[in-house]
Amino acid sequence: MRGGAGPGAGGAAAADDGANVRAIRARFPALRRTVDGQPVAYFDGPGGTQVPEAVADAVREYLLHHNGNSGWNYATSRETDRVVADARSALADLFGGRPDEIAFGPSMTTLTLRVSRALGRTLASGDRVVVTELDHHANVDPWKALADERGAEIRTVRMDPETGTLDTDDLGLALDGARILAITAASNALGTIPDLDAAIAMARDAGAIVYVDAVHYAPHGLLDVDALGADFVVASPYKFYGPHLGTLWVRKERLEALDLPRVASSPDRAPEKIETGTLPFEALAGATTAVAFLASLTGDRETAAGDAAATVAAPGRPDGPGRRERLEAAFRTLHARGESLSRRLWDGLRPVDGVTLYGPPPGAPRTPTLGLTVDGITPAEAADRLAGEGLFLSHGDFYATSVIDRLGLRDRGGMLRAGIVAYTNTDEIDRLVDGIRRLARG
Repeated sequence: MRGGAGPGAGGAAAADDGANVRAIRARFPALRRTVDGQPVAYFDGPGGTQVPEAVADAVREYLLHHNGNSGWNYATSRETDRVVADARSALADLFGGRPDEIAFGPSMTTLTLRVSRALGRTLASGDRVVVTELDHHANVDPWKALADERGAEIRTVRMDPETGTLDTDDLGLALDGARILAITAASNALGTIPDLDAAIAMARDAGAIVYVDAVHYAPHGLLDVDALGADFVVASPYKFYGPHLGTLWVRKERLEALDLPRVASSPDRAPEKIETGTLPFEALAGATTAVAFLASLTGDRETAAGDAAATVAAPGRPDGPGRRERLEAAFRTLHARGESLSRRLWDGLRPVDGVTLYGPPPGAPRTPTLGLTVDGITPAEAADRLAGEGLFLSHGDFYATSVIDRLGLRDRGGMLRAGIVAYTNTDEIDRLVDGIRRLARG
């Protein structure tokens, strides 16, 4: 992916598992939890990360001291307007776009359903919509439903089950004459990062609109939507240390051309025209603070910047100039650590009899998310036994049902998934390797 600092963007330095990681971990109250005296190791980040205390403080601060609706001439309403503006500015820095290109909704799925319905008004019978087997089905099923409603043709690009990557030849054939391409920036099940630059270039040559699901990518790689060339990019702050919320970057001219259903009194301008009803202002305050947290993870500066995220807890105090540059430095640090820790996990598990790892190996374009199975035990049973050791992993299909089907894992109950995030350390990796070895020994 062009422009951003993230997975696949160059070699990684050794992970720093000393003072900087301890400083990060100190900001997460959830990490104080124990199971039978053993600290909990949260490997469930791909389904939703834990939050630093400053994010919860920002939500609380807004609700207790600034709560109001927007657009009116009194203090708490004006403070709420500032919360909205600050959130658009923060997420614009994270996406690499402009504040007037950032919209919010309850979830990525809700935003995708809304955009797909609007784009559907432009489709005719026989028009082609392209989705992929690598995607979370929030970026598949809305488009399939749209194709059914409009009489359009749906084409699904194959995933190679051996490598966990998209079949680029199949993608090229599918895009011939396509109107819409819906594609992931990273697989939430396997960690695979497809070649988005090539895919979007092919889509542009075909004249197709491009809708990118960056929910799994955004915690690990810094987006640069201008360089990417897509039309829509979605992400979810609760996957990068924020509250439950969906956020959408949309090219302004594309949004202004959308024929969206709306109530008569709602704004018909970008970006508000895609937002329905009253926004969750407290979640926006938390999302702004989550971006500030990320911007503080710049390696040698993060210990001193430990409380930097708290500076945006109160409305009217944006993180302001230089945030994009700090994010670039932070994501270089996160990428280096993630690659080092994922290699440690991969190398620890690869030789274990009865353990199968899925997706690209370390060094390939991927996020530090690993899917695996253990012979003789279902993923649900494995997750339950690991949880008893304070190792929290998700299991199942993770709504990436096509991935699971292509790997032949449906009857086995899917797979285990281990995700590495900013607060993961080497001790947790080693505990997980030991725990899975014990499972494999029966």
